[in-house]
Amino acid sequence: MALREIREYGDDVLARPCKEVKEVTPRIRELIEDMFETMYDANGVGLAAPQVGILKRIVVIDCSPEGEEPHLLINPVILETSGEQTGYEGCLSLPGKSGVVTRPNYVKVKAFDIDMKPFELEGTELLARAICHELDHLDGHMYVEKVEGELVNNEDLQQPEE
Repeated sequence: MALREIREYGDDVLARPCKEVKEVTPRIRELIEDMFETMYDANGVGLAAPQVGILKRIVVIDCSPEGEEPHLLINPVILETSGEQTGYEGCLSLPGKSGVVTRPNYVKVKAFDIDMKPFELEGTELLARAICHELDHLDGHMYVEKVEGELVNNEDLQQPEE
């Protein structure tokens, strides 16, 4: 496993749509392992393949309580959404910044696992937000396109200690 460079806002690869994964080759397995390692190293909750420069429809997410398995989504497709949540959102490809974004509060997605077996995943709140955020990356979109108001520095969001 290896850490990969996280591409930052303005990099052309982040604006391009990704191609479907036809089969999980040894190179794809290595990419997936590297994506998890890179996401954890950057203290992220999700990472999409284009964020490490690879135009494949692969997403990793881990925003579950400790002890639960992280999520790998290959060729994910949103089947259903409902509700609404509005809150601050950030991105590993735009470090140090956040913006207010409205997303569905519930998402149901269909995807494939590492063995290319289909499955469905349902998520609410942070998981729903992460799924929508990462799937946007697969279509060449970033959260800044949805920000309501201005981007802010993350330091400005933290409350001073009393």
